Amino acid sequence: MSNNRIISIDIDAIDKRAATRKIISWAKKRQSSYVCFSNVHMVMEAYDDQEFKDIVNSADLALPDGMPLVWMLKGKRIKQQERVCGPDMTILLCEVAAKEGIEVGFYGSSPEILEKLVSNLKGKFPELNVVCAISPPYRTLTNEETEHYTNEINESGAKILFVGLGCPKQEKWMKAHKNKIHSVMLGVGAAFDFHSGSTRVAPPWMQKIGMEWFYRLLQDPKRLWKRYVKHNPRFIVFGLFQLVREQRSSK
Repeated sequence: MSNNRIISIDIDAIDKRAATRKIISWAKKRQSSYVCFSNVHMVMEAYDDQEFKDIVNSADLALPDGMPLVWMLKGKRIKQQERVCGPDMTILLCEVAAKEGIEVGFYGSSPEILEKLVSNLKGKFPELNVVCAISPPYRTLTNEETEHYTNEINESGAKILFVGLGCPKQEKWMKAHKNKIHSVMLGVGAAFDFHSGSTRVAPPWMQKIGMEWFYRLLQDPKRLWKRYVKHNPRFIVFGLFQLVREQRSSK
């Protein structure tokens, strides 16, 4: 077990700058790889599902997206750990990609959200080269469709592919396409909604105290309440138990 394991998954304890450097380095080589942005939902989905646990733990990077994971890492004496979340990294990577001429693509969500997303990002970064923006159907794809989209992404020349299918679907999709799609794939989830303007971002003070989930719940209670009721209490119990056990064993 990794010293940076949080209940079920191994987290890479690096900051945004280091993560950006790694991803840009892989992108320039068109190295097929995938990055998971880990939060309470992902940790507990991995706890409940061994196959999904293996998918996340096979990622080239698993970054601490949620503040509870940052606090857990700090409890493991990684005192300088910061939050490395999908929406922030989307902006950072698009900024670098625009400056360095690195082609980017987007996969997921609806055509309307993708159109607004690309428009907003190009408004921030006029030099950003978006070579594909694909909205797949909201259903299981046929083999022919899967092959078509894989070829479309590869032929576009995208070196960074932002994937917005939601957890756990996007992580499963990225794992299935490792070594098939020649891009760095990033499962950024709600970043598509945030940066398109279709979903409001929680105020910074709520993000800092780990209450972003509550802000999101207020905006979409019908879809999210079951997730938070199921996962949040268990994460608190399991996380505290893990920290106490580790502190006792280190004495």
